[in-house]
Amino acid sequence: METFHLIVLAIIQGVTEFLPISSSAHLILLPRFMGEPDQGLLFDVCAHLGSLSAMCLYFYKDISIIGRAWGRSVIGGVANAQAKLGWFVLIATVPVGLLGLFVRDTVSTEFRSPQIIAVATILFGLALWWSDACGRRTRALDSMKLGHAVLIGCAQALALIPGTSRSGVTMTAALALGLTRVAAARFSFLLSIPVIGLASALECWQLNTGIAPHLWMDLGLIVLFAGISTYVCVYAFLQFIEYVGMLPFVIYRVALGLLLLWYFA
Repeated sequence: METFHLIVLAIIQGVTEFLPISSSAHLILLPRFMGEPDQGLLFDVCAHLGSLSAMCLYFYKDISIIGRAWGRSVIGGVANAQAKLGWFVLIATVPVGLLGLFVRDTVSTEFRSPQIIAVATILFGLALWWSDACGRRTRALDSMKLGHAVLIGCAQALALIPGTSRSGVTMTAALALGLTRVAAARFSFLLSIPVIGLASALECWQLNTGIAPHLWMDLGLIVLFAGISTYVCVYAFLQFIEYVGMLPFVIYRVALGLLLLWYFA
């Protein structure tokens, strides 16, 4: 794949991974439109590393505060709101981690048809609209309970189905449980850090091939542009989501799903 196309896909990966619009739908459609083959596992590893680096940079202060509070709670200290948030992130990561170990390969092969991705893009987009329209949107992040984390974590496991959107389904669950849009987005983004870290580690484990010297420049560009696009996307999303709402993303998802159904009919 040409360097320009790799950069375009890296930017799209960085943006769509965190907007509730499904990165799977975009990454299966765009290479077809550009007349290029599937980007492959090496691209996924680099794009995820770029996104993970950007998320750690953006939430550096949050991670530091939560990490220290969580550490104190582990050794017997008082579990304040930040420590509880750290526990909730870990607890909500368990369902997708366990399920991913057992069914990831099956899902990635049996459920990766464009038609399934299109239907999931539409259905989970409509679920996002429902939760945004009907949710109370009054609960702040520091008022989350253990049950909320468990339910959001179980919802996140659905993201193993391509087209669901990890960020979309976790925000859907959080909004349905009464979290504000900003709180739902922040928890979804914090939750992405261990999930992307685990996914990157698994991909690196599966990637048991040498890398040709001439590819290092392309791989570095993928990491860089995926990271930049992720950082900009997360910043913009958190700034405007309370005013914009989820409806524009729902409309986009439905249109994208219908386009996929038409294109691959």
